[in-house]
Parts: sequence; C-alpha cells; structure tokens
Amino acid sequence: MLSDLQNLMELQVADKEILRLKEEVAALPKRVAVIEEKLAATKTKLEKAKTAAKADEAARKKYETTIQDLQSKISKYRDQSLDVKTNEQYKALMHEIQFAEQDIRANEDKILDLMVNAEARDKDVKAAEAELKAETAEIEKEKALARERTAEDEKQLAEWGGKRDKLRAGVDADTLRHYERVMKFRGSGLSEVRDQKCMACRVMLRPQTYNDVRAGNRIIECESCQRILYFNPENEATIERTNFTTKRRARPKLDSQQAWFYHPAYGEIGEAFLAFVNGSTNSTRRVYELHTGRQLGDIVEREGSFRLAFPEDLNGVIRLNGNWDEEEINGWGAELPMVVLDALTSDLAAARAESRHSSHAAAAEAASTGHPAAS
Repeated sequence: MLSDLQNLMELQVADKEILRLKEEVAALPKRVAVIEEKLAATKTKLEKAKTAAKADEAARKKYETTIQDLQSKISKYRDQSLDVKTNEQYKALMHEIQFAEQDIRANEDKILDLMVNAEARDKDVKAAEAELKAETAEIEKEKALARERTAEDEKQLAEWGGKRDKLRAGVDADTLRHYERVMKFRGSGLSEVRDQKCMACRVMLRPQTYNDVRAGNRIIECESCQRILYFNPENEATIERTNFTTKRRARPKLDSQQAWFYHPAYGEIGEAFLAFVNGSTNSTRRVYELHTGRQLGDIVEREGSFRLAFPEDLNGVIRLNGNWDEEEINGWGAELPMVVLDALTSDLAAARAESRHSSHAAAAEAASTGHPAAS
C-alpha cells in the first residue's frame, strides 16, 4: 500500500478522534449548565415555599393582633355597660360586644386554616431544601468530573494533535489538500471499498477503478463522493465467503450457442474476456480487455463449433455466465457496455469465490480422512 494512503488512513483516525474530543470538551459545560438550570429552578421553588410560609405567618400574627384589639374593645364595652343610665344604651353596648365576638370567631377560624396549611407549607420547604441540597452536591460532583474530563481530553488532544502533524507531513501536499477539502464537507476524506462499492456513498465502481484500488499503487478517488478509496483484503474475503454461502452462482449452460470465458494470460494482452458464438457451420471469437472492456483485434471466424475451432484458447480459462444476441454484440462496437462488463466481472468474482470454497472444503475433507486432495 502507498505510504501516502497508509498515512491518510491513520490521519483520518486522528482527525475523527480529535473531533470527538473537541465535541466532548464543548459538551461538558453544557451538561453542567443544564444541571445549574435545574438547580436554579429548585432554588426558586424553595424561595416560593419560604415566601408562602412567611406570608401565612404574617397573616396569622395580623389575625392575632386583630383578636387582641377586639378583646380590648369587648373589655371596654363591658366596663362602659356598668355606667349606662338607659336600657337602650345598654342594648347598644351588648350589640357591639356581640359583633366583636363574631369578628373574633371569624379571625380564629382563619388562624385555624393557616395552622392546618402550615404543616403542608413546612413539608414543602423541607422537601425543597432536601432537593436543593442533593442537587447542589450533584452539581459540585459534575463540575469536578467535568474539570477532570476536560483536563484529560485536552491532554489527549495535544497528543493527537502531535500525531496529526507528523502524519500530515508524510502526505503529498496536493493529496492532503484534497483529503482535507472532502473531510470538511463530508465528514470523512477516505472510504473503504468492499464488494466493488464505495462504502461511504454505496456507489458501484467501474471494474478498472476497482482493480486500481485493489492494487493500491496510486491514489484513487471515488467518482461519486470524491473520497479517497482504500482496500482491505480481509474484509473483501469475508464478503466473498458470505456471498458464496448466501447466494449460489448460476451455472453456465454447456450446450449454449454462445460462451464467455475469463483468460488469465491471453498472449501479450494478459487478463481478458473471450466471447465465442456458434453459427450454423462456423464460429466467431472476440477478445476484450478485462479492465476496460475494450475489444482487442478483429473478430476471428473459423469453421466448426468454437471448441473445435479455437481449442488453443480454452486452456486454463474460467467459464462465465453470459448470453447476448449476436446482433446486440455487434451493436456494442469496440467496447463492452458498462452493464455487461460489470456482469462479467461480478460473475468472475463469484466463480473465484466458489473455487476457493471448493478448495478449502476438499482440503478439509482430505485432512479429516488422511487422503490427499485431488489436484
């Protein structure tokens, strides 16, 4: 793998960790602020409870003072009644005494109501005081933890910042600028490729692009999301095993008039797709470059079916699924359509996975029986 790509992969880990730490540092004061808001609400609740209790106490004292004044009036009226000369004056004083006594009873009833409420008021005050005490202890604990966490995060930020600077220095300047630009807008500058897809935007890659990423010889960008692509062969192997176990590959029909093959080393071309079409008496052969799908050379026609006419081309090949009308094939011109190239490439990957699975199974059986696996 390119050193630039390896450094970028480690840089993305550092960037994400730095972002996480910064978010955590920023979130801690907000978390404390939420608790302080709750604490302020509890303080307000306590103040209201105390204010209500004080108001009740003031009202009770007012009623008691009123009762004392009324009792003084009654005593005065009784003294005056001893000195009156007429019956009318005496009756008038008795009426005043009765009115005063009624007022005393009314004020005593109000005092009784306040005394009944006083117990509830006292409970409210004590509950608010207990809640305030608990929340005060909690916020002090949260503040202490926030200070410790912030100090630890800032220490880690400094360490990751140092690592990040070293990694940035090890990346080509143009590549680094592209990575940081994409990182800024998309949240990540790199994406893994699995099963011929960019895992960030889920877009299928062209076969040539996919193979270039697998080779890891140069920086490749996703045409869809512009992230820099990298390949992890361990993850790809897992996918291939999963694909094999969950979906069986269709078998090419042996008696088909058309046959497609993968050739690993076709002359000077190297990896290629071979297409054979049987006619009534003759057969044709077309050769396509594996990665680009470009047709190489002319269409060759020979007498007989393709197995008899082109036996030299069928050594070491892998039979693939593919069946298109010859008229359609002629319409493709000098290059396979992308959908056809993708289908052939995908079937080739399935065939390889199937072959590996069969080899592993044969080796396991040979190991269990003590007999060598057939070659």
